[in-house]
Amino acid sequence: MAKVATIARRTFLVGSALIAGGVAFGIYEAKKAIPNPLLDDLDEGEAAITPFVKIDSNGVTLITPRADKGQGTYSIQAYLIAEELDINPLRCNLDPGEPHQAYYNGVATGDNAPFPAYDHGWIPDHLRDILSSVGKIMAFQITGGSTSVADMHERLLTAGAVARETLKEAASRRWKVNRSELKTENGAVIAPDGKKLAYTELATDAAKIDPVTDVALRAPQNWRYLGKPVQRTDIIAKSTGTQIFGIDAKVDGMVHATVRANPGIGGDVKKFDASKAQKMRGVKKVLPIKHGIAIVADNTWRAIQAANAIEIEWGPGPYPATTDKMWEALQASATDEFLDKRWRDDGDVDKELASGKVITAEYRAPYLAHAPLEPMNAIVKVEDNRVDVWTGTQIPAFVRDHVASLTGVSAANVHVHVFAMGGSFGRRLEDTYVLQTTEIAMAMKGTPVKMTWSREEDMTHDYPRPMQLGLGRGTVKDGKVETYDLSSIGQSMTRSWFGRLMFAPPGPDMFLVAGAWDQPYGIPNYRVSGYAAKEMAPVSSWRAPGSCANGFLHEGFLDELIHAAGADPLEERLRLMIDPVSKKVLEAVGELSGWTGPKLGENRGRGVAFTHSHGVPCAEVIEVTNTPSGIKIDKVFVVTDSGKVLDPINYEAQAFGGVNFALAHAMNCELTYANYAPEQTNFDAYQGMRLYQSPQITVKALENSPNIRGIGEPTVPPAAPALANAIFAATGKRLREMPFNKFIDFV
Repeated sequence: MAKVATIARRTFLVGSALIAGGVAFGIYEAKKAIPNPLLDDLDEGEAAITPFVKIDSNGVTLITPRADKGQGTYSIQAYLIAEELDINPLRCNLDPGEPHQAYYNGVATGDNAPFPAYDHGWIPDHLRDILSSVGKIMAFQITGGSTSVADMHERLLTAGAVARETLKEAASRRWKVNRSELKTENGAVIAPDGKKLAYTELATDAAKIDPVTDVALRAPQNWRYLGKPVQRTDIIAKSTGTQIFGIDAKVDGMVHATVRANPGIGGDVKKFDASKAQKMRGVKKVLPIKHGIAIVADNTWRAIQAANAIEIEWGPGPYPATTDKMWEALQASATDEFLDKRWRDDGDVDKELASGKVITAEYRAPYLAHAPLEPMNAIVKVEDNRVDVWTGTQIPAFVRDHVASLTGVSAANVHVHVFAMGGSFGRRLEDTYVLQTTEIAMAMKGTPVKMTWSREEDMTHDYPRPMQLGLGRGTVKDGKVETYDLSSIGQSMTRSWFGRLMFAPPGPDMFLVAGAWDQPYGIPNYRVSGYAAKEMAPVSSWRAPGSCANGFLHEGFLDELIHAAGADPLEERLRLMIDPVSKKVLEAVGELSGWTGPKLGENRGRGVAFTHSHGVPCAEVIEVTNTPSGIKIDKVFVVTDSGKVLDPINYEAQAFGGVNFALAHAMNCELTYANYAPEQTNFDAYQGMRLYQSPQITVKALENSPNIRGIGEPTVPPAAPALANAIFAATGKRLREMPFNKFIDFV
C-alpha cells in the first residue's frame, strides 16, 4: 500500500508500568519502546499517531484491543481514549486491531505476584511492576481476570493525550502559532481567533511529525465523559440487531462445517461410518480431524444434520469415567503427596486444633460449564503464504501463534480479525475451535471454512470450572473465631489451561486457593492449604477463576464458625477485618441492607458474605423467604470498592450480571460425567435463573481503593455463600454443596 511520510520516531512508548531495574535478563526488553503496529499498513492520507488512534479524511478510528464479551470493554476503551483526545467516541470508528505486543496486558501478569491484592507494601507493588513488565516482554495479549480497565486506563488516556497534542502541534505549524495557544474540542483544534481545523484535516500533517509524548493527563474532576453516565458505544447496534458477532461473520466463497469430537476430551476415534452422511443433501466433505470427524456442507444446518448421522465408536477418555470417581480422586488427594502449597499459616493452628473442640465441615463446588449463548465458531482461510482467521476470542495473539504453528505459515502472515462475542465467561480463553477450523481449512486450501459447533458439542467440549473440595476445621473461644483451617483440593486450572496455551508452569498454583488464602481477616490461627489433584477432565478459567469456588468454601465455613461462637455474622467479620478499605465495604453493606442480624422474622433470613477477588473487596447481603413453594430470593445488597468508577451505568450492570450469574449457578447448575462425557448437553439440563427468580439488587460503589480495577467478576464469589448463609438463617439447614437445588426447592 502507498504510505504517507512516516513518523520519524516510529515508536510510541505504550505502558507506564516499566521498571528501571531488578531483573537483569529483562531490563532492556522491559524498557524498550514498542513499535506502533498501525504504521505498517497505512493508506495515503492516514495517520497513526499512537497504536490506539488512526485518523484519515473520513474520520477517527479508535483501536480497542481488549475483547468485548458483552461487558462493555470496547465502549470503555473508546471513552478512555476520547476523554483526552477531545472527541465524541460515538462518532468514531472502533477497531479491535490485530494482535501485537503494543496491546500486551501487564496487569494480567502482575496480578500473579504471591501477595494479597490489598497488600500495597513496597515489595508487593514492586514485584507486581516486575511481573507486569514480563507481560510486555511476552507480548501477553489477553482479555480476562477483570484486568482490562486496570491495565488499560492510563495507557489509553495517555494515547488520547499524545494524539491530541500531536494534532495541536500539526495545527500550530500550519498556523505558525505556539501549541500552548491552541485548544481542542469535539474533534477539532481551535485557534485563539476561533478558527478550526478538524482532526481529519490534520491527518497528513500529523503523520509527518514526531508524536508529542510529553503530556499531562487531566485531573478526574475535569473529565467530560469518565465517571459520568454515558451511552455505550454498542447500544444502538445491539438494540437494533445489527451488532456483528463472530457467528454472524461472512466471507465470500465460504463453505460451512461442524465437528463431532470424542465427548471424552482427549479420547480418540476407534472407527466411524459416514456413508449416510455423505449421501445427504448439501454435504461436500467428511474428513477425520484430531479426536473427531468434521463435516463440510453448503450451510450450517445441513452440516449438523449430517454430523448427527455419522456412526462413531469412541475410545475412552483419559480421566475417570464418572463424577463419583472424580470426587473420590479429590478426596484421595488431601495428602502431603498432593500438597501444592500452604499459602497461609498464621499462629499455631495444630496446637489450637489439638486443644479445643474442633468444628469440621466438607464443602463441594462442582464442575461448571461456561455455556455462552453464542457457541464456538470461526472462519479460517488457508493460502500458501497467508492465513486469515475471523472469530471471537480473548487470546488473539495465541490464536495467531497456534495457527502459524499448525499451518507452517509465518505468524507475521497470520491475520486474526476479532469480533464481539455473545458471551464467554472465560470460554474463549481457549482456541480449540479455531484450530479445528484450521485443520478443515488446510484440507480445502483457498476456500474459507466457517465452522460452527452445535449446542451439544459446545457443552460437551467445554473446558469447565474445576470441581473443588473444601475440608474445614476450626475452633471458637469466648464468642469469637479462634482457629480457621481450610484445605482446598482441586485440579490446577493454571497448569491445565496454560499447558494448552504455552506450557504448564512449574510451582504452586495460586488459583487453587484464590478467594481463600488472600482474605483480609486477622484470625489468630489461620491456615489455608492448596492440594493439586491429578488432571481429570481438562479445566479452564471460569468467571472469577479460583475465587468463584473458594469464596463459597471459605465464607460458608467461616459462617459456621461464627454461628458456633454465637456471634453476629456481620459484626464478627468486621471485628476480624484487617484491611481498612475492606472494612468500609463491610460497614457499608450493613448500612445499605439495614442489617440487624440474620433473622428477619418467621421463615425469613439473610446472609452476609465477603470476598476480596481480582483486586476488589466485595460484600453482599442476601434476603430470602422460605415459602411453601420453596426458597424465594428477595433482595441482594452489594457493596464494592474498585477505586474510581469510570462508567457508573455499566459498572452497575456488570455488578448485577455477576450476582445473577453466580446465583443461577449456585441454585441450579453442575456438569456431571458418565462414561467420560458430560451428561448436561443443552439448556434443558443446564438451566440458569428464570426472570421471575431474579431478586431486587442494590449496588453501591465506594471509591477508597488506591487502584482502579474492573468489576466483571468480583461480585460473583460472595453470592453463593451469602445465599447459603441466608437459607440457613431462614430454615436452619446448612448447605455445603452446590447446586443447592439438590437439597432444597426454589420458587
